Amino acid sequence: MKSDIQKITANLPASLLKSAMEITGMGITETLREGLEEIASKKAYREFAALRGKVKVAQAWEELKADRE
Repeated sequence: MKSDIQKITANLPASLLKSAMEITGMGITETLREGLEEIASKKAYREFAALRGKVKVAQAWEELKADRE
């Protein structure tokens, strides 16, 4: 799958970018990509968490656990 790439210019606090790059151990592009993926992941998790108690599962947790073994 080919993804579209968009080149951007962003004004960021240098200390924030430096700190993030030290944490990830990656360059600017990779650090920004990882941060954006983290934001998207959090949104998906919030949407999933909102379904808690609203979806009926046909199998008991014991059966689901046994499927993993």
